[in-house]
Amino acid sequence: MLQVKISKPLHHVLSGLTGENRADVALELAAKDLLRLKLKEVEERVSGLESRYRMEFAEFKQAWDAGKIANKHSYEVERDYWEWEAAVGDEKKYRQMLDELL
Repeated sequence: MLQVKISKPLHHVLSGLTGENRADVALELAAKDLLRLKLKEVEERVSGLESRYRMEFAEFKQAWDAGKIANKHSYEVERDYWEWEAAVGDEKKYRQMLDELL
């Protein structure tokens, strides 16, 4: 196990956030909470784009590659593509990280 020394102010914050006095446990709880928050944010972003385009990213990418997305080279649509692709990747990454901690 890795030994990490944390400052008293950080220990106080972690204890206050988690209700746990042991730093190692408080740090793990805080990491889980942060991952859940990040996951929720990215899920909301993905959901918003799925609603806007009425499809999941995999379908959107196929339509994009096939030239079936209207105005695909407009700033807005290209930005949505790149943000959506990143959000889907982040969602997968955060789920894997959270699974490691659970």
